[in-house]
Amino acid sequence: MNLNLISTIMEFSQYLGFLAFLTIATIGFWLMMFLVGFVGYWVTGAAVELIKEKQAEKKLKERA
Repeated sequence: MNLNLISTIMEFSQYLGFLAFLTIATIGFWLMMFLVGFVGYWVTGAAVELIKEKQAEKKLKERA
């Protein structure tokens, strides 16, 4: 009877460990998705601004 109780406790702790792993992995996955989206948005915005600056500089040189 005592062995059965220990085996049940071990199974429950393994279940809790599995739930903790799934929680941490899910949080990590969504954090990675957020960061990839944010960095992509940031790089795209920086590239667009750089192109606009170069075009404005080119127009300024043409007028002078």
